[in-house]
Amino acid sequence: MTEAGRLEVPVWQTGQTAEVRVVHADVQGPVLSEEARALAERVIARYPTRRSALVPLLYLVQSEVGWVPRQGMREVGEILGLRTAEVEAVATFYTMLKLHPCGRYVISVCTNPSCSLLGGRRVYERAKELLGPGSELVSEDGLFTLEEEECLAACDEAPVVALNYVYYDRVDEAGIEQMIADIREGRVPEAARGAGAPGDLKEVSRTLAGVDSVRKGADG
Repeated sequence: MTEAGRLEVPVWQTGQTAEVRVVHADVQGPVLSEEARALAERVIARYPTRRSALVPLLYLVQSEVGWVPRQGMREVGEILGLRTAEVEAVATFYTMLKLHPCGRYVISVCTNPSCSLLGGRRVYERAKELLGPGSELVSEDGLFTLEEEECLAACDEAPVVALNYVYYDRVDEAGIEQMIADIREGRVPEAARGAGAPGDLKEVSRTLAGVDSVRKGADG
C-alpha cells in the first residue's frame, strides 16, 4: 500500500506496467478499410475455422492504426462472429498487440537476470533518459515506445534489445544511444542476425498478420 492507502500499479510478468495492458480510449470507426477487410477474408481462408484467424486480424488492425483500439476489436469480432469480450480477452493477453497509441518504433529492453547482470538495466534507464517521460506509452516526438521486457530468450547474446521485434545482440549504453540517434536521423540500423532493418510498427504488424504472404500467393 502507498502512504495514501492505495495500491501501487502492479508490474506484470512482462515487465510492463499494468496501465499499458489496459484498453485505452477508443477511436472513431471504421478502423478497417474495404481493402483491409478483403485482405482479412483472404487471411481467414488459410485457417480451418474463422476463429483461428483472430490474432492475425488483430495484427491487421494494428497495421492500420498503429495499435489495437476497442473499435478495431469490435470490427474483428463482427468479421469472425465473436463477441467483443472474446476478442478483448485475446488482445489483452498478447503483449505484441498494443492497447495504446504507440511510436513508430517499439524498443524492448530485456532486464531479466542474464541481461541485467551484463548491463541491461543500465541500457533501459539510459533509453528512458534519452526518450523522456511518458516514453513507455509514446515519446514526445511520436517515434518511440519503450518497453522493459521480462525475457527475450536470447541469454547467450545479453544484453538484448528488440526493435519492432527484431533482435539486436550485446547492446550497451553507447549502442542504445546510437540506435536512437540513427532512427531520429532516418537511418534504422540493421539487426545483427541478418534480419536487416525492421520497418515501422505498422509495416511489421502487416507481416505478422500474414498479409505479405497472402498477397504474394495472389500475385503468384
